[in-house]
Amino acid sequence: MDTSFSEPLFIGGTAVARGERTTVRLPIAPLYTLAAMAMPVHVIRGKKDGPRLFISAAIHGDEILGVEIIRRLLGLKLLKQLRGTLLAVPVVNVYGYTARSRYLPDRRDLNRSFPGSASGSMASRLAHTFMSEVVTNSTHGIDLHTGAVDRTNLPHVRVSLDQEDAVEMAHQFRVPLILHSNLRDGSLRQTVLEQGVPVLLYEAGEALRLDERAIRIGVRGVVSVMRNLGMLPAIPPTPITAPLLARSSRWTRAEESGTFQLTRGIGALVEEGEPIGTITAPLGETSIPVLSRDSGILIGKTQLPLVYEGEALFHIARLEEPDTAEERLTTYDERLSVWEEPVDEDH
Repeated sequence: MDTSFSEPLFIGGTAVARGERTTVRLPIAPLYTLAAMAMPVHVIRGKKDGPRLFISAAIHGDEILGVEIIRRLLGLKLLKQLRGTLLAVPVVNVYGYTARSRYLPDRRDLNRSFPGSASGSMASRLAHTFMSEVVTNSTHGIDLHTGAVDRTNLPHVRVSLDQEDAVEMAHQFRVPLILHSNLRDGSLRQTVLEQGVPVLLYEAGEALRLDERAIRIGVRGVVSVMRNLGMLPAIPPTPITAPLLARSSRWTRAEESGTFQLTRGIGALVEEGEPIGTITAPLGETSIPVLSRDSGILIGKTQLPLVYEGEALFHIARLEEPDTAEERLTTYDERLSVWEEPVDEDH
């Protein structure tokens, strides 16, 4: 990982010196009405050199929870003590965000379009802008996501367990679960890691919804990572409950169409073959139990009760150490109230 950068830092042709804070609006393709569009990048530079961390949200335009995490992060007085550089991009997919859509107007998924090209498709050009202006100026990254429309996720971190630096960041984020996630062609995470920049992906909540608990965990997690990187002042060490690790996960799908009711909540531990829901017909003449395909922890579920045969119902992560899972989850919940206290200069 190359940590040598020239001074000052240039973003979109704007020079940002140490000790400065500014917002740079990176020009992107205008609307066909010729209305100008821009990707905002909030740049905060400490007076002393240090890591350069990018934090991105709304790569999928309808995943708005990360936008709020970044908004709250930027409002912290604690950032006056920043060492290094914070590059915060609350809305990467500006087009999808304004249209309440996951995708770009060309129907492409931006998170399958990296590293992009200056002369490629609309998605490719937007990806290229983010890579050339933000990622190339970074030493570390955090990408914020949610579940899709009508699906919600347990707060957890996705990372490649083969990437030592990224795994260390994941542990410092302080979530109940770290899920190994294979790299996908065209994803931001794959492209960034190929450039030697460790990155983690925070998953929590659902698209087009705000979840206060998930937001607070996200802000706390980002600040914790920044402290560990030496970007913010260290504080007296507090106990960290070792997160659960999972190397794989799988969705359980509906075997019949009907009305689905889940009898277990997000974060519940389940056993393979355990009935954790039912599918009923509209008039109640049939009731079919839904069995978990795996043993593990429930990390995602559909929010809609009306389902078709084959539709994804709930998502189970298979744990590496299931015997200690219940105790560690209980400990995490007990300490969560402490971690959720407001983050300020002294805490």
